[in-house]
Amino acid sequence: MGQGRIEGLESARPPSFEQGPIRPPSEARSLLVRVTRNCPWNKCEFCPVYKGTRFSKRTVDEVKSDIRAMAWWREKAVEESWRLGFGGRLDGRSIQAVYRRGHGSPEMTSVLTWMTGGGKTAFLQDADNLIHKTGDLAEILTFLRRTFPEIERVTTYSRSRTINKKSAGELKALKDAGLDRVHVGLESGSDSVLEKIRKGATGRIHVEAGLKVKEAGLELSEYLMPGLGGKSLSEEHALESARVLSEIDPHFIRLRSLGLRQGIPLFDVWQRGEFDPINDEEIAAEIRLFVERLEGISSYMASDHILNLLPEVEGRFPEEKGAILDLIDRFLGLPAEERMIYVVGRRFGILGGLDDLDDPSQRRAAQAALARVREHGGPDVHETIRQIVSQFI
Repeated sequence: MGQGRIEGLESARPPSFEQGPIRPPSEARSLLVRVTRNCPWNKCEFCPVYKGTRFSKRTVDEVKSDIRAMAWWREKAVEESWRLGFGGRLDGRSIQAVYRRGHGSPEMTSVLTWMTGGGKTAFLQDADNLIHKTGDLAEILTFLRRTFPEIERVTTYSRSRTINKKSAGELKALKDAGLDRVHVGLESGSDSVLEKIRKGATGRIHVEAGLKVKEAGLELSEYLMPGLGGKSLSEEHALESARVLSEIDPHFIRLRSLGLRQGIPLFDVWQRGEFDPINDEEIAAEIRLFVERLEGISSYMASDHILNLLPEVEGRFPEEKGAILDLIDRFLGLPAEERMIYVVGRRFGILGGLDDLDDPSQRRAAQAALARVREHGGPDVHETIRQIVSQFI
């Protein structure tokens, strides 16, 4: 295989392919294949993505063309590896050399990023690909697997309402065609919270969809958004989310704490005085209540987003539930000033976790950052922290 020798790509001009705006943190080094554009719902109050855009389904031929283009760029990278004396390998040193060679186009960068992760995973963009006809999506999956037989895992986003419109047989057909995992934004199990944020789902809808995904033999990754209920619904948010996720028992529970910035509808709600957000310490307490009430699950909890204060809140249930609770208690049990040093140190990227507080140099740097915040950011340290966090969204 090589330039101009991939079926359907006879032109000498380097082919292009589309890329969507986001993917889950766990798919950072996956091959990104855009199957739909934007989000068919696009009403969630907490979401900054896709606002002002129109949703559309890409045709099977469009997606196949992109997959062929990705294969072309992969082979181009292999050819450059040979020319540079790396024997066609695409690993750490050779990838850097290929990139420096001057082939750092968006397409080449995307493919090389995929190769840095081992070249074994793919993620289907954008927000809700199961909205496609089952046969069309199965055809795309089959073509992707045939073009890149080395891929071992293919995942996608979808919404619970969309999943519930598929039959068990349709979901099983997608599994058979090559889909392995579905990422679902649960956000909350509380109907009150879900209604306020205009999620377009209820706790019961989430449960039905989650169980249907698992029944089809697909892995299920559910996202929870700590802080989404604000002060008034924090307890209900934690308790109902624990109840719903205990009923679903997904393969993964992924935490992604709420962040507020201009451009997010919920930011405007807050500015009108209709939402009272909770701070980092209160979110930690909310997560503790949520974890405590999770029962009868074998899920793996991941804290794999930069917005999360405590990245160590991670582990397999039920074996590591106690350790997760102990970690949160360790933070909540710190004196107030120690908690604030950690919060500022974490948000400034000085501290990677609680253990870093024990490192004298990192601790001094975090203390200095806190002093600067108090000197230049005003008396409300948590508001200054919120502004910092908003830059990561």
